[in-house]
Amino acid sequence: MTLVDVWMQHPTARFLAQPMFESLRRWTGQSLAGDLPLAATLGAMNAAGVTLGLLAAWHGPQGELIGNDEVAAWIRQEPARLRGLAAVDVARPMDAVRELRRCVKSLGLVGLRIVPWLWGWPPDDRRYYPLYAECVELDVPVGLQVGHTGPLRSSEPGRPIPYLEHVALEFPELRIVAGHVGVPWTQEMLSLATRFPNVYIDTSAWKLSRLPADFVAFMRGHGARKVMFGTNYPMLSAAQCLEGLGDLGLDAEATGLFLGGNAIRVFRLGAA
Repeated sequence: MTLVDVWMQHPTARFLAQPMFESLRRWTGQSLAGDLPLAATLGAMNAAGVTLGLLAAWHGPQGELIGNDEVAAWIRQEPARLRGLAAVDVARPMDAVRELRRCVKSLGLVGLRIVPWLWGWPPDDRRYYPLYAECVELDVPVGLQVGHTGPLRSSEPGRPIPYLEHVALEFPELRIVAGHVGVPWTQEMLSLATRFPNVYIDTSAWKLSRLPADFVAFMRGHGARKVMFGTNYPMLSAAQCLEGLGDLGLDAEATGLFLGGNAIRVFRLGAA
C-alpha cells in the first residue's frame, strides 16, 4: 500500500531556531538544532513505511526559513521518495505569483503551502487571491493550516468559517487541502469538506489515536475520499502519528484512500 505524508518539513537551522516554535519544542520534548542531514528525514519515513513525503518550504514575514531551491535540491537527491510544496512572500503578491510559477514550472514542485497564522492574515485576505488564481492556472493545490495554532500565535486565521469558506466559494476550481484537522472548529471544517467538492483535510500534527470522534466518523463514511495522512514532521514522526490506525474502524478501501490514494489524486502524484 502506498503511504504518502502530505505535510512534512526537512528543517533548516534557521527554521529550527525560530523562537515561535518554543511551545512545540516544550510539548514534544524535542531539542532539535542545526541542519539535519536528509538521511534523518528519510530514516523517519522508512521507520513507518512512508513511500512518499511532501516537503514544504517556509516563507514568513521574517523571510525565507526553508527555501524553495533547498527543497528542490533535496528532491533531486531522492526523487523517488520526495516531492515539494512551494512557499512565497505573500506580502509581495506579484513577486509571489512569479515565484510560484517558477517553482512549479522550473523546479517541479507540486503545490503551494500558506500558513495563515504566520502572516496574521486569514485565508480570504486579498493578498492571497492572486496566488489562488495562479494555482488554478498551474493545476496545483494549495495547502493551508486550519484550527488552533501550536506556536503561541493567534488562532483566529485558522477558523474555517467564514475565512476558508469564502475562498471555497470564490475559487471552485482551486483544490484546497486544509491541514491540522481544524480543532476546535472541527465541525466547521467537516461541513466545508462535505459541501465543497474542492475542499480536503489532512491529519497533520495529530496522532490518529487522538483524532476527535466526529472526525473519525467522517473518515469512515462519506468523507473517505476527503482526508489525507500527514504528520507535520519533525514535530511528530509518521510512526507516532500512525499509532491507533487500526482502531479507527476504516475498511480496506477507506484506509487506502486515507494513507495515499487521496493524496495521489489531489496532488497529481501519478503512480507514486
